[in-house]
Amino acid sequence: TMIAIFGLGNPGEKFKKTRHNLGFLVLDKLQENGGFSDWQKNKAGICFYSWGTIANQKIELIKPLTFMNDSGRTVAYVTKKHEINPEKICIVHDDIDLPLGKMKISKSRGAAGHKGVESIINALKTKNFLRIRVGVQPLSGKPKSAEIFVVKNFSKSEQKTLQESVAATVNAITFIISLGISKAMEKFN
Repeated sequence: TMIAIFGLGNPGEKFKKTRHNLGFLVLDKLQENGGFSDWQKNKAGICFYSWGTIANQKIELIKPLTFMNDSGRTVAYVTKKHEINPEKICIVHDDIDLPLGKMKISKSRGAAGHKGVESIINALKTKNFLRIRVGVQPLSGKPKSAEIFVVKNFSKSEQKTLQESVAATVNAITFIISLGISKAMEKFN
């Protein structure tokens, strides 16, 4: 069986370095470090994908091109095409409730206002998938308007923490695949 790892974000240059694109940043790092195939756009133009293996498991990395609020369309498309059980899906996304540099592994939880996750829950009609929530909250605390804040770029002073966070998340993904979810939760949460 295959494991599908989705990194959430918005396509296009304009959004490339924004907080909402942390899922893309993590997958780019994983693809780069892990000896995965080059990113390719799928025939339907709905996502970029890359293949590889981690701990002898076949892995597909997916970056949706459907925009954040419509992420579910890509996830539903890929899972149907490869007949993947939701339990074999991992969603990597930004989380405004966690400080930058913090990360949480969770399963079967509600979307907590994250439009991308909400879209996936609605499309799959289940919450029973794995999520890696990567914090984007600034040092000053939670901003007034989340919607405006998440499409802003990370500040210069946040860059170092951001890079460390991306690297730690890549490690966590590898750990989950190698040693399982419960061990990973004990270690990282």
